[in-house]
Amino acid sequence: MNVTSAQVQKILTGNHVFSMLGFSMLVTRLKGVYVKNPSPSALQNCVAEMNTFIHKYGAVMAADIATISKI
Repeated sequence: MNVTSAQVQKILTGNHVFSMLGFSMLVTRLKGVYVKNPSPSALQNCVAEMNTFIHKYGAVMAADIATISKI
């Protein structure tokens, strides 16, 4: 699964709860990055980092992937 920039923007500006602690920590860190610099290039960096994480740990993120798919 790949997340889109629209999904990532909604995740970073919303208040979504994820079950995997590592992914929640990633989202929290990326929210801080995006708040400081809400440019399109920063958003694309967040998308790339989130996709890398999902590809690496996707096998144990079924519940979170289902949540992301609904966004």
